[in-house]
Amino acid sequence: MKRNVLYIEDNEKIGSWVKEELEQRGFSVQWLLSGEGAEKEVNQHEVVILDIMLPGLDGFTVGKRLKKAAPAVPILLLSARTSINDKVDGLQFADDYVTKPFHTDELVARLEVLIRRSGGTHSERILLGNQIEVDPEVQMVYDKRTGEEIILTGKQHQILMYFIRHPNQVLPKEQIYEAIWEETYITGDKTLMVHIHRLRQKLERHPDSPEIIETLKGIGYRVKL
Repeated sequence: MKRNVLYIEDNEKIGSWVKEELEQRGFSVQWLLSGEGAEKEVNQHEVVILDIMLPGLDGFTVGKRLKKAAPAVPILLLSARTSINDKVDGLQFADDYVTKPFHTDELVARLEVLIRRSGGTHSERILLGNQIEVDPEVQMVYDKRTGEEIILTGKQHQILMYFIRHPNQVLPKEQIYEAIWEETYITGDKTLMVHIHRLRQKLERHPDSPEIIETLKGIGYRVKL
């Protein structure tokens, strides 16, 4: 299910990048270059990303108006302004505050938390292949045929959730390793390969001919949703 985001950002380079990144992760994004007209749009969305430095009305003014128009829709402020005073002022009406530069994985995680807290989305299970279901809200994995939970180790769970946060993307093995282990990948290291092999043993009907975790030889892996 698409999660609807209202994104207000006047920097076209940043705006285009964020919009593309979010859409690749399953969000539907309406991007505005200013706060003009935003009050008419806000109720059609589950969360707002709002830059502070906007032409015309600044983000603080726009945010207060949006919160008045739609009190239940969470607002995430996105700004290069890092002072405590700015953060305190922003959090008088906003629900979260992220400073630039930022990583899109963190932005996505924060958006998902805000949406869950506001009740803006229901816990719809994600289907992997024909037999695996993932509940993204409680991050549990089930065998659809039996209804039983599939127990994963910590690293297996982290790897699977990383794939789900990056659906349909070809992910280099170096990127996956460094995101999960938080250390530099060393060429030839088989750690990730071993964990994915064991993860396939638990998820795939035919682990030697995987349908869920696809290998792109010489590049990395992909999970299609």
